[in-house]
Amino acid sequence: MNFEYLLKQVAFIHEIDKVKYILRKTRLFNSDRNENDAEHSWHLSVMAIILADHANEPVDILKVVKMLLIHDIVEIDAGDIFLYDTVASHTNTAAERTAAARIFGLLPEEQAADLTAVWEEFEAGKSMESKFARAMDRLEPLLQNISNNGGTWKEFDVRYEQVLKKKSVIEHGSSRLWEFASELISKSVKDGILKVSS
Repeated sequence: MNFEYLLKQVAFIHEIDKVKYILRKTRLFNSDRNENDAEHSWHLSVMAIILADHANEPVDILKVVKMLLIHDIVEIDAGDIFLYDTVASHTNTAAERTAAARIFGLLPEEQAADLTAVWEEFEAGKSMESKFARAMDRLEPLLQNISNNGGTWKEFDVRYEQVLKKKSVIEHGSSRLWEFASELISKSVKDGILKVSS
């Protein structure tokens, strides 16, 4: 391994520090403070480790954690798009693909190819690992909004039907967690923190 190889790795490590500054719309549990992408990725990774036995099929948990730790790195360039944005596409945008090429491209070639492949697998959502990782990505903000008495649902006038549609992705990774989540969504309507479209 030559010195240039290490310098590329360190350049990537410096670059991803920027993830800590990307604020999401959702707030920390029982808090007024917005979560940043680094906190989000860490939280999802721990959730995946804890909840892995609820996956629809056995998963390679190291691969799931790898996906979750890198899935939002592209937002350094592309920015965070709110899940319920009605104009911008939430996933797999041209801006995200360009960002992935630039940021992962800072790494030595083999590592760049590996992380790009893992990111693309997450985005495609076809493997069991990606389905479970995406389930974590949808479950965490649901729990945050409930803990914050509606949180971004109230702030952006998000309705029950929108939440149900966006969160149904959870079922592909874990039918058990989807059953749990859908009950929470229904209870949120009963509790008055999530409105049904009239």
